[in-house]
Amino acid sequence: MKKLVFVPAVLLMLAGLVAFTFQNNTTYPAVGTLQWHTWEEAVELNKTTPKKIFVDVYTDWCGWCKRMDKSTFSDSTVAAYIAANFYAVKLNAEQKEDIQFNGQTFKFMDGGNGRGVHTLAYSLLEGKMGYPSFVFLNEKYERIMISPGYKEPKDILKELKFAAEEQYTKTTWEKYRDEN
Repeated sequence: MKKLVFVPAVLLMLAGLVAFTFQNNTTYPAVGTLQWHTWEEAVELNKTTPKKIFVDVYTDWCGWCKRMDKSTFSDSTVAAYIAANFYAVKLNAEQKEDIQFNGQTFKFMDGGNGRGVHTLAYSLLEGKMGYPSFVFLNEKYERIMISPGYKEPKDILKELKFAAEEQYTKTTWEKYRDEN
């Protein structure tokens, strides 16, 4: 009798462990037509086929970041628009690995409390560390705009179009947002 109780308990524990592992997976496979890249991959791709870069700055503990992945970035219209116009980059603001870019080494800086910040994320966000945050860059890695906070599909699409259609060369984001 004890074996019957023990086996289901072990199976339940294993199922929980498998679910936890998949739920906390920090790699980001393609969602719909959207393929996420590392910073280094996007830089390499941009060398041969220049495109604007959309950077999703996130952390593993950020609930709104996870919600963006499940709702906004899985929206087929959003995914298709990003894929057609940008290299999509996932950048963990707390990643420990160094990133070499433009003759500079960007590193993780420990905050002393078990958390810290990666200096590339800090640089891209101009030190305004809130998650999620999105950075739009042109083909020369010049910042078009920073967009903090969770976005519904219609809202992120407006920002994506502002950057991809180079409306930023003609007007301010605030004016574009209010008129469109």
